[in-house]
Amino acid sequence: MLTELRITNFAVIEQLSLTIDSGFTVLTGETGTGKSLLIDAVALLVGGRASSDQIRFGEDEAQLEASFEIPLTHPLLQRLRAREILGSQDSQLIIRRIIARSGRNRVYLNGVLSPVHVLEEFAGTLIDIHGQHDQQSLLSNSAQLEVLDAFGRLLESRSQYRSIHRDWVRFREERAGLAAMLQQRIQQEDLLRFQQQELDESACRIGEEELLQAERHRLGSSRRLTELASEAQERIQDDTHGIVTNLVLTERVLGELSQIDPEMQSTVRFVSEAKVLLKEVADSLRGYAEGLDADPMRLSAIEDRLTVIQKMKKKYGGTIEAVLETHNRVKHELEQLRGADSELDRYDRLIEERQRNVSVLARALSEKRADAAQRLTKLVDKELNGLKMGSVRFLVQVMPSGSDELYGPDGADRVEFLLSTNAGEPLKPMPRVASGGELSRVMLALKSVLADVDHVPVLIFDEVDTGVGGAVAATIGKRLRELSRYHQVLCITHLPQVASQAQHHFSVEKSEVKGRTVATVRLLTGMSREGEIARMLGGERITQKTRSAAAELIAGAPE
Repeated sequence: MLTELRITNFAVIEQLSLTIDSGFTVLTGETGTGKSLLIDAVALLVGGRASSDQIRFGEDEAQLEASFEIPLTHPLLQRLRAREILGSQDSQLIIRRIIARSGRNRVYLNGVLSPVHVLEEFAGTLIDIHGQHDQQSLLSNSAQLEVLDAFGRLLESRSQYRSIHRDWVRFREERAGLAAMLQQRIQQEDLLRFQQQELDESACRIGEEELLQAERHRLGSSRRLTELASEAQERIQDDTHGIVTNLVLTERVLGELSQIDPEMQSTVRFVSEAKVLLKEVADSLRGYAEGLDADPMRLSAIEDRLTVIQKMKKKYGGTIEAVLETHNRVKHELEQLRGADSELDRYDRLIEERQRNVSVLARALSEKRADAAQRLTKLVDKELNGLKMGSVRFLVQVMPSGSDELYGPDGADRVEFLLSTNAGEPLKPMPRVASGGELSRVMLALKSVLADVDHVPVLIFDEVDTGVGGAVAATIGKRLRELSRYHQVLCITHLPQVASQAQHHFSVEKSEVKGRTVATVRLLTGMSREGEIARMLGGERITQKTRSAAAELIAGAPE
């Protein structure tokens, strides 16, 4: 609900602060006093188009501010909290908009600078303005579909449909992605199979290359290694000049020496141990030389194997680790290819199942919408008759969506509100037919029918009573009063029959202050309200008779 409105330097409004209660509020005043400026200000506060022409002459900027109390059950509350515009326990939204001649217009939501499009996003859920030029909702096909589903209590059925439809769309997208990937992989299948065969046959292993290189080096040097080992073995064990022969002689000399001097026995022992160790070295060299293999076939095989390894490294990443990683990837992709057909079959089954469900639920929705459309049409026609618009024909039309996709997120239907304002004229889409006043009354009829399912908290009617009077005006007033049980209703009116039904009454007046025109707003109660109703009944000259008639009208309004 709109609780407070503050306006500064907006057209002829210099400074204005207005506290607004729930229920039915009217604004009255002479023609040209600026009543519609209040509606224009509210429209700007919910995303309307701003112009520097709206700034009061001689001022640099206009400031508009409104405070709203969002109902705890309203879906907008959660959206505002999700955007962190409201805290988790807050429900008051303060919108401030500054219109500057420099063009640097600003919007603040609860003190936080925000883009104008944020206002536009939730404008239609916060306020409906029905007037000569502005209609915030119920004119787009999507809004009309929403209204019909709410009226027909179809929101739960539609939610069930949407859930199945989302699955259906998701499965189709996933299958298309899988099929595209499969097609791409199929084109590469021959290459993948060739790569797998090549990598399988190469059978590369980590560390193999280093071992082969070491073995190749040995085999390539086997003749020289044999010569060196043999020479070393001969120098140790040669019968004439070998180290062992010389050690045997040395051992004998030292043995004789130790017999003379026992302290040399340990030296004899060292020589004896050295002789044993050298014999072991000689045996090892003999075995090493005999074991050296200069087999050229083995060397050729090693060269061939190293060539294969180098080829694999060059082709698949530069290292054995990269070769093995490629091998694993190729095997995985081929396994995916082998399982892709069965996966596509699984998606086909899921898609077929969801499509059957979507079709059944869409058909059921269409049937329920057709029934709800008939009932809504009859109820709105009845309201229009009560508003003395008997020549106006109204029709809620449910038709195929006409889109390329048979089943959309809301079903298979498109909903359109059609209107004919004159006898014999064809029904046409509502926004293209009615004048501002007629459209406002049609909206009043719709809002009256939809009162308990429409969640827009604030309804504003700008001269909804244009061109009517007498009994019709009284009916409009009663409808507005009844509507205020479900919404906060604000109405600009020139008719006393409408104004007398209001629970709150403001008068908009224009005066001249220091040579400047200034519009002000005054709350009317008691005698001041009676006087305003009398003025609306009898013009400038208020008589006792018109005062009595005004008092009677006010007294006739329900408590």
